[in-house]
Amino acid sequence: MNALHFGAGNIGRGFIGLVLVKNGFEVTFADVADALIDEIKEKGEYTVILADEKREKIHVEGVHGINSKTEHAKLKDAVITADIITTAVGPNIVPIIAKTLVPGIKERLARAEVKPFSIIACENAVGATAILKEALLKELDEVEKANAEKYIGFPNSAVDRIVPLQTNENMLDVQVEPFFEWVVEKGAVKGDLLDIEGVHYVEDLTPYIERKLFTVNTGHAATAYFGLKNGYETVLQAISDAHVEKMVRGVLSETSFYITETYGFDKKEHQAYVDKIIGRFKNPNISDELVRVARSPIRKMSRKDRFVAPALGVLELGKKPENLARAIAALASSKNENDPESVELNQYIDKHGLKDTLLKYAELPLDSELTDLVLKAYNHIHQN
Repeated sequence: MNALHFGAGNIGRGFIGLVLVKNGFEVTFADVADALIDEIKEKGEYTVILADEKREKIHVEGVHGINSKTEHAKLKDAVITADIITTAVGPNIVPIIAKTLVPGIKERLARAEVKPFSIIACENAVGATAILKEALLKELDEVEKANAEKYIGFPNSAVDRIVPLQTNENMLDVQVEPFFEWVVEKGAVKGDLLDIEGVHYVEDLTPYIERKLFTVNTGHAATAYFGLKNGYETVLQAISDAHVEKMVRGVLSETSFYITETYGFDKKEHQAYVDKIIGRFKNPNISDELVRVARSPIRKMSRKDRFVAPALGVLELGKKPENLARAIAALASSKNENDPESVELNQYIDKHGLKDTLLKYAELPLDSELTDLVLKAYNHIHQN
């Protein structure tokens, strides 16, 4: 069984690639990072280190590399022969990957005998595979689109594994937290892929995507923005402050309300999930820098992402998301001159004000109740 994975970074090697290798797949990593791909080609192996007290090491071997920027023919062949194609490149890059797939997909679908397979985008975004599918189908003619629908599975996916900022002697080695979760939309899978150990298949993925995104990602980002506001540098420092933890738990109490009311998760079980997430943030072996967790604030402020989406859901359910509004205000107050999104966001706020900024980047109407809550929290931050 052949797997082609786009994104040879820490998540690719330490999570998705690891799971696939452990399930007997011959994994090929595709990336535009010359040094990284050259190293994979030369060594073909690396070590995954579990970031806890035991420091268990898992040896991964027999992997291959393709430079997707220069080795177009090899990439095309890999697309044609893959039983599964996965990505871990960041939500904004997914449409670009879709276009990269086009030559191989076209040739594969034109063959007399087409073997069904699946493409899964493993990103921190709701419906990432659907985004990839839409971008891919735009490049195909009507016959190719029909064959793509017939032979290619496009299951959405929810992934969860924290990878800390790290420096390793061997550039391919990667440290990851022991916990991971990979949930895949069962009904959309095509090909013989329903028995991959380490993957949890569900009929309806949306509850699991939102549970993860609005707990892990919302909590992690809230810790970053509240922590930076209080002068901390790492996740561990921030979450170890009882005041910051209380604020983060306040945010997650609102996302929990939305998640349990909307999807029917057991409230006690969900609270245990929240507690586990907070415990993961307190793991000293995976503590990350707050500036890194806080980067890309424009994406994090967007309407469908970790703060605004659950806040609007809470409002629809009849409650005021005051804690989420504080988190959005803290996001808007953060500054990082080395992050282009932070620079752009702060410049827009300075020129147009926060209200118009929320209209532009979060698509919140000027008369939105959430806008009013965020403005109130923002003014409170800047008055103290």
